[in-house]
Amino acid sequence: MPRAFNKLSQLKVAKTTEPGLYADGGGLYLQITKTGGKSWLFRYMRNGRARGMGLGPLHTISLADARNRALDCRRQLLDGIDPIDARDAERATQRAAAANEVTFESCALAYIDAHRAGWKNAKHADQWANTLATYAYPVFESLPVAAINTALVMRVLEPLWTSKTETASRLRGRIESVLDWATVRGYRTGDNPARLKGHLDTLLPKRSRVQKVQHHKALPYADLAEFMTTLRAQEGAAARALELLILTATRTSEVIGAQWHEIDLDGAVWTIPARRMKMGKEHRVPLSNHAIAVLKAQQALQQDDYVFSGAHYGKPLSNMAMLQLLERMDRKDITVHGFRSTFRDWAGETTNYPREVCEAALAHGIKDKAEAAYARGDLFQKRAKLMEDWSTFAGTR
Repeated sequence: MPRAFNKLSQLKVAKTTEPGLYADGGGLYLQITKTGGKSWLFRYMRNGRARGMGLGPLHTISLADARNRALDCRRQLLDGIDPIDARDAERATQRAAAANEVTFESCALAYIDAHRAGWKNAKHADQWANTLATYAYPVFESLPVAAINTALVMRVLEPLWTSKTETASRLRGRIESVLDWATVRGYRTGDNPARLKGHLDTLLPKRSRVQKVQHHKALPYADLAEFMTTLRAQEGAAARALELLILTATRTSEVIGAQWHEIDLDGAVWTIPARRMKMGKEHRVPLSNHAIAVLKAQQALQQDDYVFSGAHYGKPLSNMAMLQLLERMDRKDITVHGFRSTFRDWAGETTNYPREVCEAALAHGIKDKAEAAYARGDLFQKRAKLMEDWSTFAGTR
């Protein structure tokens, strides 16, 4: 007996509301869900297994359209083609075609946007964008991200690897991250051509052999007392900020970002939160008597939450203010960051404080993992004595 087709009418399709499957014939069914949604389903057997393929919702696919789609499916089955497999293959082809239109630049911008909230500050995102725009985009141009290969990555890195090794190394890592992101998103396949280990490290010389170590120009510790006398004669927030930076052996960002709620003058401690530290770990800074005097003088001038307020209310001192102060003092031979080296040289060459105490004063991480696992304290009391001796060496007010 021949199979019946076209059992449903447009009126029945419109008026039927009871949840269930309603056969039209030839494997085509009207499917009504418990929530009242109506859609079309094509059911068939393939290699002894029942399969069902959605053909679309009723509000978009009419009864006539559904019958045409079901007819196409039956034709595929007659040719030995599984309709679901054929549909999935077509979608994969479309995704691949779409991926071929996605450029490295668009992937990089999406990556930066996705990770911006997790980075410490906006400056980090700007560095990502600027290095990629300066060095990578001109080489990759408008090529799809799927086309980026080892040769193109090498064209970006080779001119920089010996002359700007640090920049090239960071750039390589950023390209690798973007390409990994693109792979996970389905825009490319295969190995990452920007990975270093077991790949680019066979093509590029080791960083240690080509990178020139550039030390920050530092003041010899023997000249510190004389410098501090000159510095204390300078007026303004930048001078006081630099004075505190030297007395605490801290970094520029830590000083200019300091807020009063971090400072405990009675307890003689400045607690810098983890989010503002390079190592991402809270750092307690013991305050010497001279450092407390600097802070109390600033407290009398307090304008907002910042210890060293900038030109605008609610904004900290510019990160260039202390460097510009050194230029006004005609000390272009030294840098702000170099005072940390001055402190370390003094501590290592003129005192008997253990190395771990001196390194803890600089908030340096312990490279040896086994040693770090046991070093759970911050040696605060010993550091307090060290910083008081350093303050005394720098000269009295």
